[in-house]
Amino acid sequence: MADENLLAPCPNSPNCVSSLSGSKDHWVAPLEVSDTRDTSLQRVQSVLDSLPRVDYDVVGPARINARFKSMVLRFTDDVTFYVRENGTVEVRSASRVGYWDLGANRRRVESLREKLAEMQSNDRSARLDNESAPPVG
Repeated sequence: MADENLLAPCPNSPNCVSSLSGSKDHWVAPLEVSDTRDTSLQRVQSVLDSLPRVDYDVVGPARINARFKSMVLRFTDDVTFYVRENGTVEVRSASRVGYWDLGANRRRVESLREKLAEMQSNDRSARLDNESAPPVG
């Protein structure tokens, strides 16, 4: 499958970001989560599970479709994650209605990036703690 077909293209309106966009106004870096598809999928699901007002469906072995609802006006934004075999997560976040999102979709992707990096850091710290712990028994 060609890269441009992994995620729907962003419309011309400024209410969408995508790691596969050719437009600098819509482009956002992919999420570097893990070095395997399965681990990246699990971590993305774990982060989504921890967030309020999010519903999602795993679609096939490499895709997650999520719906985020805003707190006040209950607008729905659609976020699609495509996880490559090497664990890199391509992401697209777009508003369903309206022309301008006031940067909400870009902030969402960057917030997800931070949460995933924090999870990775915590995993690394736990491994180091286990490796340096004295043997039991």
